[in-house]
Amino acid sequence: MRQAPREKIFNGDFGEGTDGWFAANARVSSVDGKLCADVPGDTHHPYDVVIGQNDIPLQKGRTYTLSFSASASQPVRVKAQVQLSDPPFTAPLSQDVTLGAEQRHTFTFTSDIDTDRGQVAFQIGGNPAAWVFCVDDVSLIGGDPLPPYVPDTGSRVRVNQVGYLPFGPKHATIVTDATDPIPWQVNHDADIAVASGTSTPRGVDTSSGQQVHTVDFSGVTEAGTGYTLSADGETSVPFDVSATAYDRLRSDALHFFYVQRSGIPIHDALAPGYARPAGHVGVAPNMGDTSVPCQPGGGDYRLDVRGGWYDAGDHGKYVVNGGIATYQLFSQFERTRTAPVVHPEALGDGSLRVPERGNGVPDILDEARWEMEFLLRMQVPADRPLAGMAHHKVHDDEWTGLPLAPDQDPRPRQLHPPSTAATLNLAATAAQAARLYEPFDRDFAERCLTAARTAWTAAQAHPAIFADNTDTTGGGPYDDAQVGDEFYWAAAELFITSGEQTYLDALRDSPYWTGETFPPSGFSWKDVAALGRLDLATVPSPLPDADRDAARASVQAAADRYLETARDQAYGMPLSEDEYVWGSNSVLLNKLAVIATAYDLTGDQRYRDGVLEGLDYLFGRNALNLSYVTGYGERHAHNQHSRLYAHQLDPASPTPPAGSVAGGPNTGLEDPRAKRLLLDRTVDPPKPPEPQFCYVDDIQSWSTNEITINWNSAQSWVISFAADQRDG
Repeated sequence: MRQAPREKIFNGDFGEGTDGWFAANARVSSVDGKLCADVPGDTHHPYDVVIGQNDIPLQKGRTYTLSFSASASQPVRVKAQVQLSDPPFTAPLSQDVTLGAEQRHTFTFTSDIDTDRGQVAFQIGGNPAAWVFCVDDVSLIGGDPLPPYVPDTGSRVRVNQVGYLPFGPKHATIVTDATDPIPWQVNHDADIAVASGTSTPRGVDTSSGQQVHTVDFSGVTEAGTGYTLSADGETSVPFDVSATAYDRLRSDALHFFYVQRSGIPIHDALAPGYARPAGHVGVAPNMGDTSVPCQPGGGDYRLDVRGGWYDAGDHGKYVVNGGIATYQLFSQFERTRTAPVVHPEALGDGSLRVPERGNGVPDILDEARWEMEFLLRMQVPADRPLAGMAHHKVHDDEWTGLPLAPDQDPRPRQLHPPSTAATLNLAATAAQAARLYEPFDRDFAERCLTAARTAWTAAQAHPAIFADNTDTTGGGPYDDAQVGDEFYWAAAELFITSGEQTYLDALRDSPYWTGETFPPSGFSWKDVAALGRLDLATVPSPLPDADRDAARASVQAAADRYLETARDQAYGMPLSEDEYVWGSNSVLLNKLAVIATAYDLTGDQRYRDGVLEGLDYLFGRNALNLSYVTGYGERHAHNQHSRLYAHQLDPASPTPPAGSVAGGPNTGLEDPRAKRLLLDRTVDPPKPPEPQFCYVDDIQSWSTNEITINWNSAQSWVISFAADQRDG
C-alpha cells in the first residue's frame, strides 16, 4: 500500500507479516493481519519483554503522533515508548497504556532528540501470568518527509577497481545520455595518454535502467599503477595493470575462514584487529558447543559439535552450507593437481595466516579440515536412531542481536534433526577429504572415508528426510526437498576416491547421469549435481573415457551458455535480470567457476577472458560503481551484516575482514532495511528499483549485504584461478 510521506513506521499494518519488527523474550506471529505475541509470565519489569521497530528518524523540536490499535487476552498495563534504541534510551514519549479488548490509542509529543536510531517499542513485560498481546495499524507521523534513498555512485565511468592482468581483457562501462560513440582516453600517472578510441553504444541496460556505452582498452598491456579512463567529461577511479592483481586477494579470501572459526581463539598476530576468545567451547556465558542437546522431540542425547566455521552473520553452523564451502576449498586445492596453469605454492604450507602453518600440510587443507572435523561431529552415533545420518544444523534457540561476540552468546544451542541433504553433504565432502588428506594424514583420511560410506548407507536407508522449512527461529532453515542432486554428487565423490563399482552404478542410475546438472542460475548449496559433474570431468578416476568425455562436454556446454548470457550484458557478467537474488554475487562466482573449468579442460582463451571480465562486475564495473569485496577498490562494501564485524553499530567492533564478499543486489529486498530504503512506496504495490540498484551497504540489510562461508568459498576458488593467469 502507499505510505504517507511523513510516516516513519515500516510495515505498520503488518501487510508483510512481521517484517521490520523485533521481539525480545516473546514469540511473535502474524495473525489475521496483526502482530501477536505470546508474552511469558513471571517477568518483573515492562522492559523484560519488548516488541518494537528500530531505525526511526526523530528531529528535535518537531511534533509527532503515535497511534496504534492493541488488545490483550487479559487486562494488563503496558508502556508505549518512542526512544533511543541505544543507551541512554532517552524517551521523548513514555506512556502507560491499559489494554483489554482492542482499542485505538493516539499520543502526540514533541521530540527532544535528533537521531536516526530511534525506536518505537511496546514494553509488555512485568506481569505474573502469561498472556497474548496483539497490535495493528501502528503509525508514527511527523517531522520531515523521509527523503528518497539515492546511492552515491561516483564517476559515470565504471572500471574494475582492483585492476586488470596485463594480457587479459580490459573493458569498462560508461553511463551516458549520448547515443553516438564518444571518445575515450586511458591515462597513466594522470597526464600521460597511453590509449584512446571511441565507445560502443549499448542502449539501455535492462539490469540497471541506465543508458550505457562500453569501452575495450585491452591493448593497454604495460604493468603500472594509477591508470585512469576518461570519457564524456568524467574520469574513473584509479586502477592497476598488474600480473599480481589478484595475489593478495587469493590469500585474504581464504583468511576470511580463519577469522570465522568457531571453537578456537583468534590471535592478533595472525589477524590484527580481529583477536577474540574462543566462541562456543562451553565457557559461560556460552551454552555450547561441547555438549549440545537435540532439539526438543529430536532425540535424548548430546553431541560435541565444537569447531567449524560460523556460517554467516550469525553464530549458526549448517552442514549443507558448510558442505559446499568445504568442497570449494578442497576443489581449489585439487585444481593445483589437475589444471595446466597453476601456482600451487600459493596454497601450500606456510602460504596462509593459519595457526597450523609449518606442519607439512598445505595451509588450505589445514583450513578446510577445521570445518571437516565439525561436519564429522554432526554425524549421528552408531547407537542412536538414524545412526550415520548427519544433523542438519546447530544454532541458538532464539535470534540474537548485533553486535555479539561469539564468546558472549548466552543462548542455549540445539542440534536440529538429521536430514538426507546434510547426510549426503557429509558423504560427499568426507569422500573428497579421504583422497586429499591421504598423503598427509592417512588415519584422518581413513576416518573420513569410513564416515562417507556410513553416511551414504544411511542416506540410502532414509532417502526422504527433509529439513523443516519453518524451522527459522534462531537460524535459517536451509531446507531442500529435492535431494537427487545430492545423491549424484556423493556417489561421484565416493567413486572418484574408491573406484568401486557400486558408486558408479549409483551414478548411472541417477537421472543426472544423462540429465542437465548445470542450472541456468548456476550451482548452489541447494543444487549440487554440478559439483559431481565438475569432478568427474577433471579429477583422475577409473571413469571410462567415453563417460569422462561426456562429462567434459557438458561442462563446456554450460560454460558456453553462461558466456552467451554475459555477451548480452553491457556490464559484461553472466547474470540475467532474473538472477539478482539473495547472494547474487555467488550466482555470478559459481558460474565463473564453471567457465574457468572449461578453460582448464580446453585451453580456449575465450573462457579465461570470460572469467576475468566477469570479475570486473564484482570489483566496481557495475551500476553502483562499488566493489563488493571489503578492502578491494577505492569504493568498496564495508558494512556487511555480521554479529562479529559490526563496526557500523559499535566503533569498538571491527569491520568485516579484507576479502569478505557481500551477497549483492537482491530484487526480493527480503529485509526491512532494504525495503525501507529502496522500495518506492509512492506506487501501489510498492516497487523495487532496477535489479543492480537493489543493494545497500548497511549492516541491517542481511538480504543484500550479508557475508557467508559459501559465498567466500566461491570467491576464493575463482580468485585463485584468476591469480594463476598472471603469465598470460
